[in-house]
Amino acid sequence: MKYTQTSLDKLENLLDELEYVVRYERGTFQSGYCILEQKKVVVLNKFLQMEGRINTLMDIIPQLNVNIEFLTPEARKVYDDVIQRQEAADADSKSK
Repeated sequence: MKYTQTSLDKLENLLDELEYVVRYERGTFQSGYCILEQKKVVVLNKFLQMEGRINTLMDIIPQLNVNIEFLTPEARKVYDDVIQRQEAADADSKSK
């Protein structure tokens, strides 16, 4: 996934379809983000640059409970891409 505003928008739209609210706030997040599962809110550090925002959202999305049956085809494609990248990263880290 390229580090562009379009990519960031696609990830944010995916979270929107999953009924999560993405907020950019100032705070002391050690990981750069906070997930409030019960309220379906994802809070990212507002000082993250675009690359950091994209990487953080790509880290968050696999952790969420997702019913992919209700996603639009475009959102499902984005979700599948995120999951494939996560699986590739996991496989790479296990082989080292």
